[in-house]
Amino acid sequence: MTKDIDIFHQEKAEIFLEGLKATPYQQIDDTGARVNGVNYYTQILCNLYYAAYFTVPNKNRETILDVLLCGKEKTYCFNEEAFDLMKTFNVSQRWIEKLSSLKNKIFSDEEMRRKLDCIFLHGRKTTKKKVLEAGAIAAYHQMTNIPVVTTLLSDDARQFRQIAYHHALCWIHDGRNYKKLRPVVPYHREKLEAFLDRYWDFYGELCKFRIKPDSEVAEQLSIKFDQLFSTKTGYEQLDERIAKTKENKEQLLKVLILPEIPLHNNAAELAARAKVRKRDVSLQTITEEGTKANDTFMTIIQTAKKLGVSAYQYICDRVSSICEMPSLAQIIREKAQ
Repeated sequence: MTKDIDIFHQEKAEIFLEGLKATPYQQIDDTGARVNGVNYYTQILCNLYYAAYFTVPNKNRETILDVLLCGKEKTYCFNEEAFDLMKTFNVSQRWIEKLSSLKNKIFSDEEMRRKLDCIFLHGRKTTKKKVLEAGAIAAYHQMTNIPVVTTLLSDDARQFRQIAYHHALCWIHDGRNYKKLRPVVPYHREKLEAFLDRYWDFYGELCKFRIKPDSEVAEQLSIKFDQLFSTKTGYEQLDERIAKTKENKEQLLKVLILPEIPLHNNAAELAARAKVRKRDVSLQTITEEGTKANDTFMTIIQTAKKLGVSAYQYICDRVSSICEMPSLAQIIREKAQ
């Protein structure tokens, strides 16, 4: 299952490409993996029509961008967006000024690292990493030969931020933070339960809004969000948690601008769970070839399930070279129209 399967690797690449085109948003999550005794990470991207798996050594922004590039060469662009991102990433003004000589230029990966080695003579590993991420994101947003993800739905993990123009957060993940509170005092328990009732009532209103979007209702929901998450209960830990949710208003209410975005990231979590079950049984892959094959067949099987196609019949069709069944990429394309 790892030899002479280029046809399946190509199928995976086509599934991913069509999946990126199929919806105006993408969902993302990651889970741990093991490759020959070393800790890796499997990045999962998905939407209604597909789920794609990529097992990689790291889970930083640059690694996620490598996945989103669909095999294209990574470049670094230092336009206004890149310098704005550096400020967002807390790169000091002193270093931003030193990098001004790179303004409005595009570099290959090798050229970029050579340039930064000259600028950052005395290490500065963290700052260099932030600069690379800013340049890579800006270059990715300029690409025209692949579908660029403009809206990403995820949990609140740091590595998913800033990659897309719009970043939506999962309400289910946010709600889990309230479940972590374990009040002992009866008064605090009552306050938590009462607030969670209001929390999920508001979530229900957002669900209704997705079905029937309305600009006036969107404005009302925005005001209601501010009111709900300005609540002071007297239970300090709960009040702190409420304030943290309020800080994420823009990401949690992205649905008011883009109603097609799901309110939760369950699709990505379910896809990640399939990977975890595989890991429970097989523990790890050993070779790079085996890891790539594992990702490819998981992508095909999980995508087939979403499309209502028998993965067994599909793989048999391809292995036997009959190829009577339409490709999964073609089915995604047709369903998305």
